[in-house]
Amino acid sequence: MNSTSGDGGQRSLRIVALIAFLVVALGFYFILLGRIAFGLITSGGLAAAGIGVGVLILPLVGVWIVYSSVRAALDHQRLARRMAAEGREIDTSHLPRRPSGRIERPAADQLFEQMKAEWEADPDNWRTCYRVARAYDYAGDRSRAREVMRRAVELEKVERAGQ
Repeated sequence: MNSTSGDGGQRSLRIVALIAFLVVALGFYFILLGRIAFGLITSGGLAAAGIGVGVLILPLVGVWIVYSSVRAALDHQRLARRMAAEGREIDTSHLPRRPSGRIERPAADQLFEQMKAEWEADPDNWRTCYRVARAYDYAGDRSRAREVMRRAVELEKVERAGQ
């Protein structure tokens, strides 16, 4: 998807606006929880202070989850832009699709096998890691897709640092 032209650009803008809204809403929620937590901690009661500490942990965990999710999404988009600029993005336009739009399982499995062979030939290249992560996603294995995409991000950062 080209995020700078036509409907793709409008869709990307709507997604970014939605994410920004959700982050701001979560920010207000975390501030509210933090205020409640400090009120409980400073109330003087031991039980209330214990509950306050527990409530304080919630926004801290929430901030970490939001930060890591947004950071990962930005990292993945950077890799996607680089792959598109290099002409190495996986072309799935010719693959048969289900009514839902997902690639049919046999075609996704075949695509995965092709990408896996490419990755096995050069496992320390972020580009092959990225492509096999995408193939895992197309095949429906999201946990492995995330794991391999993390590796692709790490390898790409090492490459950028070395330039």
